[in-house]
Amino acid sequence: MALLLPALLLLQAPPPEAVQPPVTPPPGEEAAPQDWEQDIPPVDPAIIEGRQRPGYTAPLPDRIEQRNEGAIRAPPPEAFPTDQLPIPDRWRLIESLGLVKENLLDPYNQNTYKGDRPINPAKVPWLPITGDDWFFVANLISDSVYEPRTFPIPVGVQTTEDPDRNDVFGNDFSQVFSQTFIAGFALLKGSTTFKPPTIEYRVTLAYNVNYVDVPERRVLFVEPSRPSHRLDHFLGVQEAFVDYHFSQFDNDRFDFISIRAGIQPFQSDFRGFLFNDQQLGVRLFGSRDNNRFQFNLGAFWRLEKDTNSGLNAITKPLRDDFVFVANAYRQDFLIPALTSQFTVVYNMNREADDIEIDDNGFPVRPALLGTLRGREYDVVYLGYNMDGRLGRVNLTGSFYWALGEDRNSFFTDRPANINAQFAAVEASYDRNWMRFRLSAAYASGDSDPYDDTEGGFDAIFENPVFAGADTSYWIRQTIPFAGGGRAVSINGRNGLLNSLRSSKEQGQSNFNNPGLILTGIGADFDLTPQFRLSANANHLWFEDTSTLQVLRNEGSIPREIGFDLSAAAIWRPKANQNLVFRLSAATLLAGDGFQDLFATRGGGQEFVSILANVVLTY
Repeated sequence: MALLLPALLLLQAPPPEAVQPPVTPPPGEEAAPQDWEQDIPPVDPAIIEGRQRPGYTAPLPDRIEQRNEGAIRAPPPEAFPTDQLPIPDRWRLIESLGLVKENLLDPYNQNTYKGDRPINPAKVPWLPITGDDWFFVANLISDSVYEPRTFPIPVGVQTTEDPDRNDVFGNDFSQVFSQTFIAGFALLKGSTTFKPPTIEYRVTLAYNVNYVDVPERRVLFVEPSRPSHRLDHFLGVQEAFVDYHFSQFDNDRFDFISIRAGIQPFQSDFRGFLFNDQQLGVRLFGSRDNNRFQFNLGAFWRLEKDTNSGLNAITKPLRDDFVFVANAYRQDFLIPALTSQFTVVYNMNREADDIEIDDNGFPVRPALLGTLRGREYDVVYLGYNMDGRLGRVNLTGSFYWALGEDRNSFFTDRPANINAQFAAVEASYDRNWMRFRLSAAYASGDSDPYDDTEGGFDAIFENPVFAGADTSYWIRQTIPFAGGGRAVSINGRNGLLNSLRSSKEQGQSNFNNPGLILTGIGADFDLTPQFRLSANANHLWFEDTSTLQVLRNEGSIPREIGFDLSAAAIWRPKANQNLVFRLSAATLLAGDGFQDLFATRGGGQEFVSILANVVLTY
């Protein structure tokens, strides 16, 4: 069988002459298809069971030439997440995602009235704005204060509320209710997060209603026939300015230079010791070196104030009182983590010919002291202020030297040189939720009223945040200086200095004063993010009582004012500044000097002050 199979195959093979050799075409011509090739079907490139038919090679695409040298290949589509949506701009992000809908009455979430997103010019065609980078910001504040207190109240000369009151000082209880509504509106252009606006227009109005009740006549009104209570109201303009940003001075760190003109707030130092007010002026300010250097150049023309509310009275003539300011801040100067400020302030007063009577009928310029003649003065304040920390100790301080000339001293009617000093330092230490503070202040007093040198330090318009601030009895209350000075107070409301001025708001600076020495200790306890307790204790003295002795015609007056003890509780139920409730109490334990000046019925050794305050902010 094995021999038979090859033989059979040999018999079936075609003869040699039947096999045709392949025909080779001439050069340049394609070979003609053979008869057997014509019967082969074309290859089908279809996919069979997920595989390509063997032996098939698909034609290659046209070659792509890369002509962009240095370019990188774009990432494939799967590299991009599919859960992100394009949005028109960053301000409408939350609304585009459908997470929140704007409620104009909601101050906590996104709100066009709060400047959270730009104004749509199509909806306010009456505004002269173009573009999608204009913002509107509205601030509404309600500030309610109820304040019962006791302080030395002089008995009326012509008549009293009680015929039995025949002392110099009578009953000491009085109470105050004050309600202030503040409405601020701003229209600004530019990015509001990373750099200052290009231009800003701002107006802030304040409406105050106040009620005061005291036990004596001629305390609230000069006329003895007027009652011993008063209800008053006033509308003041606290801000009205234009702020222009010089964009050509910007850099990649968002340092800037701006100019602001109009009624504007200004604070000359970190704690408001010298000049802290809202006044009419022009100010050039800015920053450099990644905000490590800041500067201010300003000129202010002081507005008259309303007597009972302390707000700006723009309908009254401007005062002949001018303030020029130049200061510079430098971070990490002298030591790291300490910001140093050097300042020069020039106060030019030209009110010698003015006679100003306040709304209650009391003279305020000139003050009813000494010769009762008009005064004018030039004084330059040279100051160094610091704020920062030394290791773990927080440190803030101010040092001022006042130099100048009083054209007409009310003791001598002669020109007098001004040479006075001021210093204040506060150190605090934080430990967990507690802060412990030490405070000290010194304001020089005038040692000789007749030596043609006035050595008592006085500020332009102080409003200090120091040693308990307005929780403190001495800082919060005004103590009238009866006997030797009608309608004159030893200190001013919300002020630290014993300046013997007729009014902090409407009076002139007075460098014939007894000065001040203060030492204090205090602590803040943040029991929760919403609730804080504070306590403060200060010991106060007059620096020199020579001026008081002359005005009171007394041989000697002790220097001690007494101990000022205060405590406060602050509750913020939303852990922000939109709802703030504050209740504080303070007492002055009078020292020998205070008792000598204000000997009242019952001894007059303790005086108290209660402050209940509610602030609502939109």
